[in-house]
Amino acid sequence: MRSAFPFVALLVTSQAFATAPLAPPAPIELSDPMLAPVPAPPKAVATWEEALDLIRSLSTDLRTALEAVERAEAQTRVALGAMLPTLTANGTIVRNFITNDIPRLTGSATNPVVSVQTSPTPTYANGSIVFVQPVLALQAWHTRATTRRVVDAARLSVDDVKRNLALGAANAIVGVITAERIAELNRIGLRRALETRELTARKLALGGANGLDVVRAAQDVESARATLVTGDESLRQARESLGLVLGLPTQVGVVPGIRIDGLEASAARVCQPAASVDQRSDIAAQKKQVEVARRNVDNVWLRFAPTINLQSTLGTTSLDVAPSPATTWNVQGVLSVPLWEGGARYGLLRDARGAEAQAEQQLEALRRAAIVQITQARRTVEVAESSRRVATTARELAEQADRLTQVSFREGRGTSLELVLTAAALRQAEVNLALREFDLVRARIAAVLALATCPW
Repeated sequence: MRSAFPFVALLVTSQAFATAPLAPPAPIELSDPMLAPVPAPPKAVATWEEALDLIRSLSTDLRTALEAVERAEAQTRVALGAMLPTLTANGTIVRNFITNDIPRLTGSATNPVVSVQTSPTPTYANGSIVFVQPVLALQAWHTRATTRRVVDAARLSVDDVKRNLALGAANAIVGVITAERIAELNRIGLRRALETRELTARKLALGGANGLDVVRAAQDVESARATLVTGDESLRQARESLGLVLGLPTQVGVVPGIRIDGLEASAARVCQPAASVDQRSDIAAQKKQVEVARRNVDNVWLRFAPTINLQSTLGTTSLDVAPSPATTWNVQGVLSVPLWEGGARYGLLRDARGAEAQAEQQLEALRRAAIVQITQARRTVEVAESSRRVATTARELAEQADRLTQVSFREGRGTSLELVLTAAALRQAEVNLALREFDLVRARIAAVLALATCPW
């Protein structure tokens, strides 16, 4: 009986250890140069409005569109010149090198005088001032009105460029935030992999793991390093893309703590929604181009119309034109009726009609594409929300699986392969969740700007 007491005491003690909670592992101190974050870029933007200010001052696309408006306004001034009077001054000096001396008898019969006249005059000068005022110029008047439509189309194109630049800036900002988040998650994943490798090495020293476990943990570390290197390069490229959108040939980041959900509100504040697809800037600009093409057809027809000009000429010469005066002034009414010029006008008419048909087809194609784009943008928001919900659930399950696998591995019931696989799955699930969250923000901004005008 006495020999049973030590056995019972030993059994109770063993059960107490078995049921006692496991002590938390000692913290693992890690020091790895790759855990350091990517250096901050030389410039960072804090708000979307700040990004738009940079675009307004530095964007080459916006500057090109504004120069197109300037050129269209210049053509309007050229067309006006055909309607206003013209004043032209002409002057010539003539030197004749081959002349003939002709004797000339002058005076009276009782007192004759013999002189020599050189013909033609060796040197003489002519001068004139010509004033022309168009009285009937149908083509010029029509062209003047057409150029105004061209200016309107160019200005609408500027609005569309602004809309696309605003969308590009928002996408670039979201892209940088996404890349920074993924780079952060990659470092968290590398830290976890390093901790797992250190834990496995400790178990190997205590006899609870083998060399294969250590090798698998080391492989997981190198896989995390490779993912981190790729993610860091994606971050640098995203910053460079943002810099190009803003007009800077360098990396541009975003300030820490920027509210990404505020981008959608900023987009709605800067760009106003359009009532219909026909009021979107690119569609409205193409409609103006169709109107210009139709007016160009009429412009060719006006080449057949007559013109009337009021012309006045003031001229003088140094020649001896007696008994006429050396200085003359006249006023003329000039009627010009085009009869035949080889058929060029008919060729221009066919070309103008073809250009009109092309403009109409381009308008229809652009309208169809815009309708599909708007529909897809709105549907993408719903898809992004569903994808985010799925990614959230997948991330939670991956976290639970990784936590349970680590517990099992510490207790000796799990394998190193399971540990590596669940850790990799958790890293991928966190990256997928981050991507889906930012995709939702990007989809909402695209839905706001798909049918909007941006007169910023």
